[in-house]
Amino acid sequence: MSSLRSSGLLAILAKISHLLATQKRQGYIVGGFIRDRLLKRKTNDIDIAVSGDAVTTARKVAKEIGGTFVLLDDVNKVARVVVVEDEQPGKTARDQELRGIEWHFDFSSFAGDIKSDLARRDFTINAMAVELSQFVAAITATKMSSRKSAATPAGKRPPLKLIDPFSGREDLKEKVVRAVGEQIFEADAARLLRAVRLAAELNFTIESETESLIHHYSQTITEVPGERIREELLRLLSLPRATYYLRYLDKLGLLLALIPELAEGKGVEQPTVHFWDVFEHSLQTVAAVEFLLRESDWEYSNEDMLSTAPWSDEIDSHLSQEVSSGSNRRVLLKLGALFHDIAKPMTKSIDDTGRARFLGHAKQGAAITASILERLRFSNRETRLVESLVYHHLRPAQMANDELPTQRAIYRYFRDTGEAGIDILLIALADYLASRGPLASMEEWRKQCQLINYILAEHDKQQTKILPVKLIDGNDIMNTFDLAPGSLIGRLLAMVNEAHASGELGTREEALALVQRELSTVEKQHTGVSKKSRNPGAKTIPNAKVG
Repeated sequence: MSSLRSSGLLAILAKISHLLATQKRQGYIVGGFIRDRLLKRKTNDIDIAVSGDAVTTARKVAKEIGGTFVLLDDVNKVARVVVVEDEQPGKTARDQELRGIEWHFDFSSFAGDIKSDLARRDFTINAMAVELSQFVAAITATKMSSRKSAATPAGKRPPLKLIDPFSGREDLKEKVVRAVGEQIFEADAARLLRAVRLAAELNFTIESETESLIHHYSQTITEVPGERIREELLRLLSLPRATYYLRYLDKLGLLLALIPELAEGKGVEQPTVHFWDVFEHSLQTVAAVEFLLRESDWEYSNEDMLSTAPWSDEIDSHLSQEVSSGSNRRVLLKLGALFHDIAKPMTKSIDDTGRARFLGHAKQGAAITASILERLRFSNRETRLVESLVYHHLRPAQMANDELPTQRAIYRYFRDTGEAGIDILLIALADYLASRGPLASMEEWRKQCQLINYILAEHDKQQTKILPVKLIDGNDIMNTFDLAPGSLIGRLLAMVNEAHASGELGTREEALALVQRELSTVEKQHTGVSKKSRNPGAKTIPNAKVG
């Protein structure tokens, strides 16, 4: 095994080992930490199996090493201790790199011997263990020998004995995910999804018998709490080639068990502008999103397509923003792509010309999307964002009408879509690619990209114009026209901002003149008599310019 990244971690493990020894309890490092160290992968999660009550042990460990105790599962006696590496400045660049790193020590209980505990674990590559005190001694000896001018002979170092009853190390070499036994999916159906996620993260394959077991138990995934499904799904979607694994989930029977609403799209034909049925189009849209995000190639692209598509450091930074714990905009963009046409099957109709129509599918799809995400326990913010992606995914094309959109149309688009505006533009591009597939025209693609690039550029100009300088504010309107606070003030300000962004006015006087005209119109509508403002004592704007 490779050396530890941090001497601080070794010191923490030594303290835990000493504490267990004083309590006459056995402790073993198990599972993912052993797997990742054998693969030389970085990890901050250390699973420790202890004899006796793991929750009590974790409380004592937290107190002893100054960590934070977190109860994960009171029924199964699982607890976590969170420790932040010493944040004091170190002497070396490596010390600086490790400052503030957060370690998670997850404690679980085992009865009998450690091999019985490993038999209850999920996959062979996670069913390995090393006795904690021996691990500490072996790594300490290795570190000490590396500091000496002459290395300590290997025979004098304490051997590191790997407990591996299910040949997990061999499966690591073969890059295989293999179930410890059939009972693992009966014990915890979340392992069905975890198998695919683990294979995706490690770039492994799932062994054929395990694959058959997953297919056999696939419907039991519905018994898993939504919170756990969300976590596994987000981790899977965060990886490149997520579309490949969505197809794999479908092959195993898991995708439609998780999201049965997608099943209706299979075989639903679309107008000739679309190359695929609704279901395949949805998966291809996810693939196109990954292509636009520079995460994966798209099999129907050419070398010029990506260079034509909009991209910048600002877009990259925007998509990297965290939305909720475990999710960012990139991941949720893929979910939006998967769900954007989910209501097409139920809204399909044939018009008098024989053409298929899907009227209202964006609005109904947004409602269905919200229901799915609520079922899977996504946060309110995540749900609102993906719902907005689905609801507005047609908007970029509609605002253009074969021409470049007006300044007012661009302003209203970002006003209505809020923080999802940029994301929706990318969904629209991916939707186009997934509609045409291998028939996509480079000429038409350039037009699509020209539209999106224009919208982004004009939005930046509008933001630069409006954000630094407000022509007027609510107090200006209330004081000038003798108005009381209320919703009318907000509507008038929104009208001024829109006209400002559209280039229809550029001075305070022009803004107040616009408000005055609007108030006169409102007064006419209410009384039928033209007045300069809603209130008799309101002021007028002499010589105001009209925008």
